[in-house]
This record gives sequence, C-alpha cells and structure tokens, in this order.
Amino acid sequence: MTRRSAFRNLTDRELTRRQLLAGIGGGAATVGGAKAVDNVLLGYGVLVGTNLRDQNLGALARERFGPSAFSVSVSGHRLRFRGDEIRVRDGDAWRSLPLSASPEEAAELDAELGLEGGPLEQLVRDLGAISAGEFRFEFAQYEEFFDRVRDADDRPFTVQAVRGNRFADVPPETVESFTGASPKRPEAVVEGLVGGFRDQTSYDVPRYVAGSVEDNVIFGATDLRKYFQSPTTFDAIESGEDSGMFCYEFTWRSVEALHALPAHRQRTPVVGAKVFDDRHKHVYTGVASVVRRDGDLVVPMTFVDYTHTTLYDDLGVQKLLGEGLRAYDDRHRATAIYWQP
Repeated sequence: MTRRSAFRNLTDRELTRRQLLAGIGGGAATVGGAKAVDNVLLGYGVLVGTNLRDQNLGALARERFGPSAFSVSVSGHRLRFRGDEIRVRDGDAWRSLPLSASPEEAAELDAELGLEGGPLEQLVRDLGAISAGEFRFEFAQYEEFFDRVRDADDRPFTVQAVRGNRFADVPPETVESFTGASPKRPEAVVEGLVGGFRDQTSYDVPRYVAGSVEDNVIFGATDLRKYFQSPTTFDAIESGEDSGMFCYEFTWRSVEALHALPAHRQRTPVVGAKVFDDRHKHVYTGVASVVRRDGDLVVPMTFVDYTHTTLYDDLGVQKLLGEGLRAYDDRHRATAIYWQP
C-alpha cells in the first residue's frame, strides 16, 4: 500500500494528535529541509525570482487600493461614506454631499457643520485624485516611514476610507494591554506587538510541519492541520487558549491592533494591509498612510513581519538573523496586497 492510500484509509478518530506527531516525524525532516532551501534560496532573487526591493511594487499596491464604506464620529456628528456619497448627521437630519462636489463646496459644509479637520474637503479632494490615478506610492523601512508621515500633511479621513470598517473590532484597551502602547501611537504599537507576541504566544511549528506533510507528502489526502488549530484572537492569546499562530493570524491581529482607533484619533494615521506571497505561502503586514506633499497625493508604505520576530525568538536566533521586524528587504516578496477583505 502506498503512503498516500494509507493516509486515505485512516479515519479522523484514528488520528490523535500524538499519533499524528509520531506519524509525520519521518517525513518532517525531508520536507523541512526541502522547504528550508525553498524558503531561503528560491524566489527572492538569490537564484531565481524577485523581492520587494526590485519588484514593481507601486503597480502591485495600486491594484486593490481604493476607498471602502465606513462610518465614524467627528466633532459630535456621525459621518458615513458609501459609494459616491458622503452623509453627515445634522441633528435629526442627514446632509449629503456627492464625491463629484468641488473641494470648495465640501469645505463650506465642513465650516457650516463645524467639522474639525475638514473631513469632507479632504475626502472629496483625495478620493477624486485616487479615482483618477493621481497619486503615487513611496516605500521605506518602518522607522523612515513613520518619520516621513510625522512631518507631512497627513490625511486621516482618506486613510479611514482606505481602511473601511473592517478589522476595527478590538477594544483599544486590549491593544494597549497587549502591546504596552496606546493605539494613538501606531509606531509604538508596531514595535509593542513584537513583545506581545513573543511573551504570550509562539509560531505554530507542529501545524506548519503537519501542513508541509499534507501538501508535499500525502498530497492533500487528509487534513492534518486541523489537529493543531486553536483560537487565535487577542482574548484567546491572553487567556492561553491558543497553541501557536500562523503567519496570517499574526497579520490579522496586527491589522486589528492598528485599526483599534479611528484614523483621525491617531498621531500618525495608518491603514494596515495584508501582504501575500503565494510563492512561499506567506502572509505579513503592510502599513501605509496618505499624505499631501507639495500638493501631490502620496501613499507612504512599509512592511513588517511578526512571524519572523516571534519565530526567531522561539528558536533563539536573533543574534544570527536579527529581530525580524523589518520586512522591506530582499527576503520578502509580494504577489498581492489587500487593503480590505
């Protein structure tokens, strides 16, 4: 009987977690070695492929970049954006402004309603430019990214439009408890997540090995990953319910942390993005903002990787490989960037 047919004949009942660990042990070393070569040498430009530094990254980031529906409170008013219209609650009534309005008309309504920060003028001007393709991306490591945004004319309501309403369900208090940083300070949250993940969870190596065997040895004959899955919400991590996390789970949690406050309440308004590397089956975090510089609309962007920061700590290899947070380098690539689900 072949290895593949043998796995097909096993029932879920017969595969306990302990049996599974014993059963995949023989294939793990072979698969692990092959995957290590694949992940370190192939696909980043060392032998073949490309990486973030030499990809046409601006074109890739543009593919799904744009506004999504959102609702937020500004200066005691509820502001809602959907489709091609912005609505603002004024007492018991709603005032509407089409995106086709002029920036001057939008600014007049901002002043009439007392909307701090000029959200209507900002959205009309910036979303019109985005629709026309009149903007550009700029990429940098995360420290330089925050320096650039801090010193620029930031556009928090445009950032909120790119976020939409998704990934905004985690209370700010949870994020501050987990990271040791206020969600008002996104740079501190980006850095604080490193310690939070290291202290309270780990990279799920057994699930990774099980998945590698499933994909490369038994070719999907049965689902091995499910024996290692656990809840990975912030509540689950802090209560000790999770048994380790995968790259996409680190990414989801980091975006939730960055979106815990509305963008206009952050010192540096940011939007988190999910960056997929299909070649290496990896997901990591993009962080961007929107600014005006010399009249031009600019989207500064950076990349961070909490899988690497956590795994390097698990294995004790920071001295050899570094902290692992910086991801705008020649060891990361992107095949898709998602700004909303």
